[in-house]
Amino acid sequence: MSEQTYLRRDKAAAYLQERYGAYTIDTLAKLASVGGGPKFRKLGPFPVYLLSDLDEWAQSRMTRTVSSTSELGPIKSGAAK
Repeated sequence: MSEQTYLRRDKAAAYLQERYGAYTIDTLAKLASVGGGPKFRKLGPFPVYLLSDLDEWAQSRMTRTVSSTSELGPIKSGAAK
């Protein structure tokens, strides 16, 4: 597949699963609604994703390389204290 290949949501989720081991069709649909997911376009009624946008988004969600979880520091909670 080339960088300009557009994938419908089911194929985009399968690509993310195969390449990164994460994310489902339902997750992509939810994030398309509430925000925070990969960039997409609409082709008629269908959301379509570029491979480069899927890779950029997935990689932006990864931490740096570490040898131990203690190197990542404390987990930040979204809840107000």
